[in-house]
Amino acid sequence: MLFDYYHSIKFAYPWIFLLLLLLPALIYWYARKNDDNQAGIKVSSSKTFAVLSSWKNLLRHIPFVLRLIAFVFLIIALARPQTQTEQQQVDGEGIDIILCIDVSGSMTAQDFTPNRMEAAKKVAEEFVDKRLADRIGVVIFSGESFTQCPLTTDHEVLKSAIENIRNGLLEDGTAIGDGLATSVDRLRTSDSKSKIIILLTDGVNNGGLIDPNTAKNIARTFGVKVYTIGVGTQGQAPFPIKTDLGVMMQSEKVDIDEALLKDIASSTGGKYYRATDNTSLDSIYADIDKLEKSKVEITTLTNYKEKFFPYIMAALLLLLIEVILRFTYLKKFP
Repeated sequence: MLFDYYHSIKFAYPWIFLLLLLLPALIYWYARKNDDNQAGIKVSSSKTFAVLSSWKNLLRHIPFVLRLIAFVFLIIALARPQTQTEQQQVDGEGIDIILCIDVSGSMTAQDFTPNRMEAAKKVAEEFVDKRLADRIGVVIFSGESFTQCPLTTDHEVLKSAIENIRNGLLEDGTAIGDGLATSVDRLRTSDSKSKIIILLTDGVNNGGLIDPNTAKNIARTFGVKVYTIGVGTQGQAPFPIKTDLGVMMQSEKVDIDEALLKDIASSTGGKYYRATDNTSLDSIYADIDKLEKSKVEITTLTNYKEKFFPYIMAALLLLLIEVILRFTYLKKFP
């Protein structure tokens, strides 16, 4: 505990400790002075010898030791020991971003590690960590859509919401139009100069109440830029299938409506990406992060708390004890 305390202490003027180099000189001066005094004492009488061997003679160095320790404490106090705490204040012009994530059954395909959905959640959380000044929300969709987390700057709450995403929360299917329309609705009243949707899916629109082209036009009307990501390897991918014997893997064709995703992206000023594995998915989010930069200023405020007072008090107490000893028990008589 004591080590932790001193480990957190910083000194404003550490060069003051050079004064500690005076300690050997002071000790040497005191020793020489004491030797001179001893040489001047006559020991011819038994009475004088008794005085020299008394307990007062044994304790006569205590005042000097106390003064020496007080000197050390004063040096420490002059060096200004202090603790410091840092607070970061993030200011800037952020971007409002909705992460629109497909949670249909096909997202459990294992052409990604461990599967498409878990890989998508991982890169989404990492993306959130990089966007310090942005408000971010999450919309999930399959056969219908749902706002998993509204726009927020509380990124811990947001990451918790992403972590809780799983297959089976919604009716199965791939309602790209509904997912996009719900995402636009989350951004519709935003005052941010830049409004972004990152729409990730691995299939073809086959359900929902809103046509994807209608949702695309709504996004364009409200000035929302949409980045689209098609997730899935080329060709066949292993899908887990529930049977009477348990879960078995079955190879199925990867089918992504890339024409639709490209059209949504280009019509809204975004960009289409194809992710075929974990590495390419990571690089896609990194690219979007570079394209959509926020104006962020991070101000670090350092608070200092002075710790010199106890050393001053300790030094004064030691000097007081020295004075009391000199004028009481160790008082010299002529």
